[in-house]
Amino acid sequence: MKKIIVLFCLLVAIQFNAQIKTPQPSPLAEVEQVVGLTKVSLKYSRPAMRDRTIFGDLVPYGQLWRTGANANTVISFDHDATIADQVLEAGSYAIFTRPDKNNWTIYFYTDTNNWGTPEEWNEDKIAAQIEVKTQKVQPEVESFTIGVNHLSNSQAHLEIYWEQTMVSIPMQFPTDEMVMGNINKVMNGPSANDFYNAAVYYLTSDKDINQSVKWIEKAMNMVENKPYWMLRQQSLIYAKAGMKNKAISAAKASLEAAKAAGNQDYVKMNKDSLAEWQ
Repeated sequence: MKKIIVLFCLLVAIQFNAQIKTPQPSPLAEVEQVVGLTKVSLKYSRPAMRDRTIFGDLVPYGQLWRTGANANTVISFDHDATIADQVLEAGSYAIFTRPDKNNWTIYFYTDTNNWGTPEEWNEDKIAAQIEVKTQKVQPEVESFTIGVNHLSNSQAHLEIYWEQTMVSIPMQFPTDEMVMGNINKVMNGPSANDFYNAAVYYLTSDKDINQSVKWIEKAMNMVENKPYWMLRQQSLIYAKAGMKNKAISAAKASLEAAKAAGNQDYVKMNKDSLAEWQ
């Protein structure tokens, strides 16, 4: 009897925990597009017309619209973007719109955690806004659609389509600045950190210590205010290379810098090394 009761309870639990999955009326869409060196990501829901009049009826003119369905329509950039001379810093923004017959106002809003429009609209959360003219399209677009089109190295258009209406938002990206920065960095040669990291790797990996000495000296020559941790590694490299006097000098400099910074761990390590080397 106990086994029957346990089995009955198990079947009841399974029945209550079972979930029936059905298609969403406004399915979720995710879009990724690289523009130059910037990744643009979109996440939004796609309602359908279903023989309804959309703009001016289902979506009233002159009222704030969630721009889609369900949760916020969100656009994300992994580098800064510019819309109407307004810089959108790398990050995520909700897209809200105020449609009208001949033009729309588009808002890029910093709060992306709303279901529909915010309960309280906060002008301070508008990172950028732009007014654009509507364009008529044929044939009708049954399902609400957003795309990133008209690509170039530094520009693209965010385009919103539904029914017979399309609006296009031009976006600019700092591709040229990023490329020129990369070019200048590479053409100017390795940085102090590059030489430092290479030198420390050679030290800890038991590679050519003489090469490690050359790299750490190049790194230190490029640094004006030499930090205690770099001086510490320089002393260890000199010590391993058998350059005791230079090792002691670097350790003393590291000790004084560590004292000034209040880092007792490095103070102790340098004192221990100096006691050993002297």
